[in-house]
Amino acid sequence: MSLPIQPHHASQASPQTKFPLQLPFHPPHAWFKFVQQALIIPNLPAPLHYLNFRVLIGQPNIPIFKNHLANQTSALDTITLMSSVSPHMHGQFSHYSIEQACILKNDHYQFGPNNHITGTLPKLQLQREDAELSIDLNINTHPIVSYFSKMRFGLYEHWSLMCDCQGLVVYKGKRFEIDHLGSFEYARAIYLPYLPLCFYTYQVIQLKDQRQLLLLHIRNHFNQVLQSKIYLRDLNQASSVCFEHQVHFKVHRVYPKVMTPNQQTMYLPREFEWRCKQGKQSIRIYAQSRGDFKFGLGAGYAGSFNYQIEIDQLQEEGTAGYCEYIDCRPLMWQEKNHPEMLREQLEHPIAVTIKNNK
Repeated sequence: MSLPIQPHHASQASPQTKFPLQLPFHPPHAWFKFVQQALIIPNLPAPLHYLNFRVLIGQPNIPIFKNHLANQTSALDTITLMSSVSPHMHGQFSHYSIEQACILKNDHYQFGPNNHITGTLPKLQLQREDAELSIDLNINTHPIVSYFSKMRFGLYEHWSLMCDCQGLVVYKGKRFEIDHLGSFEYARAIYLPYLPLCFYTYQVIQLKDQRQLLLLHIRNHFNQVLQSKIYLRDLNQASSVCFEHQVHFKVHRVYPKVMTPNQQTMYLPREFEWRCKQGKQSIRIYAQSRGDFKFGLGAGYAGSFNYQIEIDQLQEEGTAGYCEYIDCRPLMWQEKNHPEMLREQLEHPIAVTIKNNK
């Protein structure tokens, strides 16, 4: 019995052809009040390990995304932006007033004075000028789409495209030429009074042979699983396969409890695993955080990890997976089975050095 999957097949785009997918890509307007855009590039060479650029236009009343410290004149006038790499940073998080500091057009987004996304699908350009982290990347998206969520009547939609990223990243004066696969994402939503999304982790792993894993796990205020999915994408096969049955995420060890800048108590994962198995198909991932978590992604953090993967008995390992992690659940849920978490050992333990970013 095979795992039920929903493949998306498409041919690769070329510069001369029109982008074959009809995907929404626009700023907020009268109907869609909230928009999110992101570029994620895992598997970068040390010391970068990863690059993220995630911007949330508007502050939805959702715990995992809400950061009251960032509010400008109103929630709808607020833009939050996180852009980071693995080494120590001070300026990974910024926030702006839309009316006073931003330009939002279909082919030109400007966030504050120094952050720009220009162009239209399939080709975009990301530019950021900053003394700590500067970016100048050409983004060529491929028509290989993964839908995280697509509600009826278009109330909420969130998609991701595989993309080629070429250009330059400058971290504290040191230049890095970039030519890597990444994930470009877009989401839009109408105004909703409240959604009790309180736990969220999203991870991206770049595999061999131009394949990519996306992993998503969301829980509500009562610790109920709302989504748990794994997407396996293959550029050579032009496919995206979604696994959404019997997908389990578990944290084995955590770092000491932290207090976020917006006064949210949170445990961050130190060692964790994913499992998905049905019939002959299986995915198993064991991961160890690098200890480079940085605040600024919604109400939580982003960082990177080492990993060991087994997909249908084929093994692979790496040192630069990407992780977003937000836990706004009550402590009774965060600490549930906590002693067991500390005692448990991974089936294949690996000694790692945890970097201290203080």
